[in-house]
Amino acid sequence: MESPLSKVVELRPCTQGYSLLLKVLSAKPVAVHRPGGGGGFRQGQQPQMRISECIVGDDTGVVVFTARNEQVDVMKVGATVELKNAKVDMYKGSMRLAVDKRGTVKAVESPSSQLKVKEDNNLSLIEFEQVTMVM
Repeated sequence: MESPLSKVVELRPCTQGYSLLLKVLSAKPVAVHRPGGGGGFRQGQQPQMRISECIVGDDTGVVVFTARNEQVDVMKVGATVELKNAKVDMYKGSMRLAVDKRGTVKAVESPSSQLKVKEDNNLSLIEFEQVTMVM
């Protein structure tokens, strides 16, 4: 059974299981590195990891999406993408949307290509503070 689509404004820190239909507003490569550091690629080593920070959104707001490896190829500016089983990670007190191996990222072609994005509500600009409750 398909889970209903969530909206950006519904995202909360450290939660998961979101399905979203989003438009890619920007995509900026931020890192190309090999796990474990080190210099050149040698046989038996893992290939390099590609990471891109993308601004994605819908009619309720925008958020930073961290694309990894093959996800980087899908996140083209202007594309409409469907994220399934997305999660919200925290980075320096702000929300970052991500999809790990349990989820999917795919480009979709539909009337939603005309998706209007509320760009003045960036949830990644809201700074959260972790509060520990002692009972």
